[in-house]
Amino acid sequence: MRTANPSRATLDKATDENFPVAPFFLPRAWRDDLMAVYGFARLVDDIGDGDLAPGGADARHLGVAAADADDRLVMLDAFEADLRRVFDGTPRHPLLMALQPTVRRCALTPEPFLGLIAANRQDQRVRRYETYEDLLAYCELSANPVGRLVLGITGTTSPERVRRSDAICTALQIVEHLQDVKEDLGRDRIYLPAEDMSRFHVTEADLAVPTGSASVRALVAFEAERAGSLLNEGTPLVGSVHGRLKLLLAGFVAGGRAALDAVAAAGHDVLPGPPKPTKARLMREVGAVLRRARREG
Repeated sequence: MRTANPSRATLDKATDENFPVAPFFLPRAWRDDLMAVYGFARLVDDIGDGDLAPGGADARHLGVAAADADDRLVMLDAFEADLRRVFDGTPRHPLLMALQPTVRRCALTPEPFLGLIAANRQDQRVRRYETYEDLLAYCELSANPVGRLVLGITGTTSPERVRRSDAICTALQIVEHLQDVKEDLGRDRIYLPAEDMSRFHVTEADLAVPTGSASVRALVAFEAERAGSLLNEGTPLVGSVHGRLKLLLAGFVAGGRAALDAVAAAGHDVLPGPPKPTKARLMREVGAVLRRARREG
């Protein structure tokens, strides 16, 4: 019987994202680099969520004993050690071996990668967020590094672009949290700020039922509006770049907008399952983002 390739299974998850990770219209080098970064980000999330491919291959690659393979903090420590070998030695995990040429070619630094690992460590220790500011601080680790890596790969980093990128990435993270309220609760995690839940008179028990009450839907609508405002703040990033990168970034923003439209179309009831945008909706949003970028440019 053929053994599944855990690295291939990790990369295949790119098709489930709200936005295209490395679309066909990009130069081949960019596609390869973006998929290398995606493989890293997806694998560290899978470690943090306990969603690794069966068989223990990831633990073996990282030098973790079988007895410790289910200990997420042990696995994250080993993953960080292997990440550091990307920068000063020879990494062991195939996805980190694939990342090494990207790091060298694009002169990427360890900090964004370490931020993503830190976010997953935090997930093991922090399962509730008291305030919106606390959630934003988490997104600074869990989401914003991805956008900074995209800017690094494409050679377009600047302070203003980083600021706009951070707004987009935080918005996309919040949108994902809204889509996955039920799934996250199943992992004993809630990314809806406790102060907002109290304001809308929503309890944890209200999130564990098949259909959202009026209060839950009002809370989700409130958080969705915040995410939409962040997307608006970040959208000028699209107009600050040119060529195929403009289309890629428009796809990221449009993915967030299309997902928010799907949430709204579901009446902001996310408890039956994650509302997902259609490809047609995504393409319409891409066009709208590009038109806005032309007007603002």
